[in-house]
This record gives sequence, structure tokens and C-alpha cells, in this order.
Amino acid sequence: MKDKLLKMLSEAEGYVSGQRLCEELNVSRTAVWKNINRLKEEGYVIEAVPNKGYCLKERPDVINVPEIKSGLQTRYWGQETIFFEEVDSTNNVAKKMAEEGAPHGRLVIAENQNAAKGRRGRTWSSPEGTGIWMTFILRPQIHPQAASMLTLVAAMAVRKAVYTETGLETVIKWPNDIVAGGRKICGILTEMSAELEWINYVVVGVGINANIWKFPDEISDKATSLFLETGRTVDRSRMVSAYGNAFEEYYNRFVETGNLSLLKEEYNSYLANFHNQVKILDAGGDFVGISKGINDAGELVVTVAEGTERIVRSGEVSVRGIYGYV
Repeated sequence: MKDKLLKMLSEAEGYVSGQRLCEELNVSRTAVWKNINRLKEEGYVIEAVPNKGYCLKERPDVINVPEIKSGLQTRYWGQETIFFEEVDSTNNVAKKMAEEGAPHGRLVIAENQNAAKGRRGRTWSSPEGTGIWMTFILRPQIHPQAASMLTLVAAMAVRKAVYTETGLETVIKWPNDIVAGGRKICGILTEMSAELEWINYVVVGVGINANIWKFPDEISDKATSLFLETGRTVDRSRMVSAYGNAFEEYYNRFVETGNLSLLKEEYNSYLANFHNQVKILDAGGDFVGISKGINDAGELVVTVAEGTERIVRSGEVSVRGIYGYV
């Protein structure tokens, strides 16, 4: 009941009468009052005014499962959400759960990770109480070769959620880095268990630098946070909900075709260096070309000398702007 009560207060514009809460929740006024007090104990500021009702004024800056669920408009994403104060890595926890049969859409989220992982074996800084460190489980009915496209889908959802909650405009540095002010605000790590022709499961780890106010010197020129870019503290639970809503929308369009044909136009509209010069750092030899955006498979199309097109595949190379990270 507390989750439903919080959802009603969150969605209301102004006050909600006690009578309406009783009728829609089918409970007594005493039950409403008790659950209001429980929410207050968890850090919610709820104003009660005679003849007007209740109004949610402030939310606590904690990862809160009822708060997340109250903002979800999804059919499966996050409908099962498991919260931990601390884990080694949410990806590790999610993979174990997936092996044990956890359902499609389950979300694992933690306040702190002490051994977070990034792409290519790098570590990912995830300090307690300042970011969004989460992994969700997918069981897509697609060919394993198409799974790499999920990282692009995940990136699109981050960009949309950030804009929805903060109004901050960001760009995507192919394939899945979200960039604001020339610095990275989000890391995405996708891992898969598959057979030759089918996928057992995919876990998608997303780390968003939300309310971090300072980074170590060695990464301060490459990393930023939503707080540093907007000057405002971000409601992390609401951001998670916004992400889930965006991801499920994009994911459904992706699985409809098994590729990015329905998403590539929007993806390219947010792509950093679209139609500009980029440098491809390839083990077979670096080269420079003009970024033409992604194709249906999520590969980056780059035009090189004399108009020749080269296809750049995710995971094999790094892409840089000519004058820096972006």
C-alpha cells in the first residue's frame, strides 16, 4: 500500500485529499495516516493541511525501491527490483541471479560497489551515495550477434532519462558513452551468456555519475556528473525510473526488428561528431575519416579518402575527436 500511496502523491499536482486516498486505495483514514508517517520516517517531507489533504514536498536522496517503482510505467523493466547497500559489482550479482533463473527485466541496484567493472577490464569508480549503479537482466529472443546493439539502446535511454529529469542536453560518443561538456557522465557494460544460436541472458550494467561533486585528479578532465553540469542535486530514484521507462520503449522497438533500423535516425541525431572528422584507433592501424553515423547493425560508418566507406565495429576500436576525447 505504501508504494501505491507514494505513487499517488508523486503524480499529484498539489494536494491529494485524504478521502480520495482512502477511496482509491480502499483503506481507512487510519491506514493512510500510518503509511504517511512511515514515508516521513524514510525521509519524505509530506505536508498535511486540513481540508486540503497531503502534498509531497521533498524526497530523500537515497536509492529507494518504492520511489523507483512509483515512477515506472513499464511492463517488465524493474518490476522486480533488488536493492543492496554494497556489492562487489552489480553485474556480478545480476549474472548470478540470471544463472539461477531470474526473470527478464529484473533490476539490481546498489548504493556502493567496491569492485565495479568498466569496458575492456577497466575499473569504474562508484562512490557511495552519489551515483546510480545498476544492472538489469534481459532474455532477448535475438541472435547472439545482435546483442552488441543493446549497448547503443542502453545509451539512448540514458540520454533521454537525463534530459527528462534535468533538461541537460548530452551527446552519445559511439558506441555508448554519454558526454556532457566534453566529459563522460555514464559508463555501460553489457555481458552475455549464450550458445551458438541463442542467448541465455544478457546483463546490462549502467553507472551514472549523478551527485558526485569532485573527481580524482587523474580522471577529472575526462569525467563529470549531473550535479557538476547542472548545479543541482539529482533525485536518483526518479532518474532510475526515467531510465527504465526510456529503455523499455527503445528496447521494444529494437526487438521488433532485431536491429537498429527503427532507432538509428534518432541515435544519429545525438551522435557526437556526426558528419565531422574522427580518428579511429585501430590495432590494425589508426585512420581518420568523416563520421556518417550508424547503420542498422549499430556499426559506425566512416568515409575515408576518395569517398571509400569503412565499417567500424564496436569493441574492436576506439573513436576520438580530432582534438580530444570527443
